[in-house]
Amino acid sequence: MLLQQTINGLALGMAYALVAVGYSLVFGILRLVNFSHGSVYAFGAHMVIFLVGFNFGLVPAILLGVLLTGLLGIFIDKIALSPLRKKKSPGISSLITTIGVSYIIQNMLMMFFGSEKKTFPSLFEIHVVNILGAQLNTMQLMMFLVSILLLIVLSVLVKYTKIGLAMRSVEQSQVVSSLMGINTNFIIAFTFFLGGASAAIASVLISGYYQIVYPSMGFMIGLKAFAAAVLGGIGLFHGSVVGGLVIGVAEALAATLFGSAYRDSIAFIILILVLIVRPAGLFGKKGIENV
Repeated sequence: MLLQQTINGLALGMAYALVAVGYSLVFGILRLVNFSHGSVYAFGAHMVIFLVGFNFGLVPAILLGVLLTGLLGIFIDKIALSPLRKKKSPGISSLITTIGVSYIIQNMLMMFFGSEKKTFPSLFEIHVVNILGAQLNTMQLMMFLVSILLLIVLSVLVKYTKIGLAMRSVEQSQVVSSLMGINTNFIIAFTFFLGGASAAIASVLISGYYQIVYPSMGFMIGLKAFAAAVLGGIGLFHGSVVGGLVIGVAEALAATLFGSAYRDSIAFIILILVLIVRPAGLFGKKGIENV
């Protein structure tokens, strides 16, 4: 049973890591915790079932849903956050704004789709493989593999491409980056697009796993992903991955040992315990990064 729950937790943890990466991307560039990210996650899953309802194929619906969710990320920045940056508002103003945006998105989803739970289509034909008495199904395997692949792509993009170099430069100083000819507004918008797209992919994977969606589905998973990002060291991709895996496995084991009613609290218990020992997270540290 422990092996089974570990397998379940690893698959779910990789999806958490994808959502956590969105927090890390935005925080790395703007030093802002984007609390609208959970609702952006829910938006992605709803766009997919909306497009499927109009007889789009599942794959085209997913691709277009990911694109629309990425564009929603840009829209949030341009409409709500960019004006605050131009006026040099304090960081708490942007933080509160993202909370407000989150509830606006959630309520709009309720208006257009209703508040009831809806069925999400299965992404793959389910096959089960037995491993030492535990069962691994194709959906869990694909969640893990797709998440790993996308996290590798994002890491390569940030570390080994020109736009990634520009992102790391903006992270150090927007003023200096602008003086060096970098279009900081484009880089910030691109970062929000990546965050929204990664959240949409995670929502498709998790919704396909549980085969259910509803407007408030992003609230708890948004908090868990934020906890994963902080646990690993917010702003660090590998920290988000490790944090997501730790929380996913711990949640699965807690559901087995203590009951499913307590599974949501375990992420925050682990977060508090780790931060008492390492306030910057498992991999976070103070320092200057050369780019």
